[in-house]
Amino acid sequence: MASVNDIGIDLGSSRVLIYMKEKGIVLNEAAVVVVNRDTQNILAIGDEAARMVGRTPSNILAIHPLREGAISDFELVSFMLKGFLSKTIGKHMFARPRAILSVPTNVNEVERRSLISTMFDAGMRRTQLLNRSLAAALGAGLDIDEGYGTMIVDVSAGVTDIAVLSYGKVLVNSCINVGGDRFDDAIIRHLRRKHNLFIGERTAEALKIDIGSAIPRSVQTYREVTGRNLITGLPKTMRISSDDITEALDDPLQQLIEGIHGVLENTPAELAADIFEYGILLSGGGAKLFGLCEAIADALKVPCTIADDPQYNVVVGCGRALENMSDLGRYLDDGRKRVLGRG
Repeated sequence: MASVNDIGIDLGSSRVLIYMKEKGIVLNEAAVVVVNRDTQNILAIGDEAARMVGRTPSNILAIHPLREGAISDFELVSFMLKGFLSKTIGKHMFARPRAILSVPTNVNEVERRSLISTMFDAGMRRTQLLNRSLAAALGAGLDIDEGYGTMIVDVSAGVTDIAVLSYGKVLVNSCINVGGDRFDDAIIRHLRRKHNLFIGERTAEALKIDIGSAIPRSVQTYREVTGRNLITGLPKTMRISSDDITEALDDPLQQLIEGIHGVLENTPAELAADIFEYGILLSGGGAKLFGLCEAIADALKVPCTIADDPQYNVVVGCGRALENMSDLGRYLDDGRKRVLGRG
């Protein structure tokens, strides 16, 4: 039986979310760590650290320790994770809770074992891993035990996980380095190339959210944005159109569509027929980009829908597995075997 302190964790490149039994989502913070480069002291983590991005002196670094679905600095990830767990369950626990952890697809076996060890050090009595695509499907409310083919495309910040599911198994899958961060980078490059305007990551993300679109909008929208003029070196404010952002997003959008097309090409004919009938389900925070579903459906001639609250699908899926171990426990990878070297 699960303890009330048992948790599910979505360890993402952009944000870390924690779900607690009977309480729902109890933490949603940026996956950012601020470090003093001179002393190597960690100054802030999470949302507090994110507010410092682009505003720190040269000796203070705001670091994203997970980039494009992979861990770039394991020590910082470990510290960040311990901090979030302490904030969520406290330093003094009556009983050591259990955790279900969904990690980026690109995390390798050594990193998985180390993450499980970190969770144990942070107070977990047991950590089990859940495939990210299965977690997203569970969180979206799909009946993954059905015998027909289902395609789920989880567009996160760092990567996009594309999977075809049937009878509770991932039969075909791919992970491509296209996600929300790649969209932001494309906006930065486009404004620099077309308007000689340099903007930061936060400004690019705000443009993507406010006026970004994967297809031309029927009514064009505008936002004023301030950056640095690359010719004069001085601050400059420009009026940017939604069509500008659509143009900027075209390259990563085409890479995303090609990735989905590649998985469809490798899907057995019977399952592919199911997908063409039932469609593709988008999850992840990147799925909220205006017009993304329509762009995919138009390019691939396959129906496409967006899950409810797509940015929470993975962590909610971990929570549902946690609260229904008798039915969903078979989808979990036993972390204890990994730590002991038997898995």
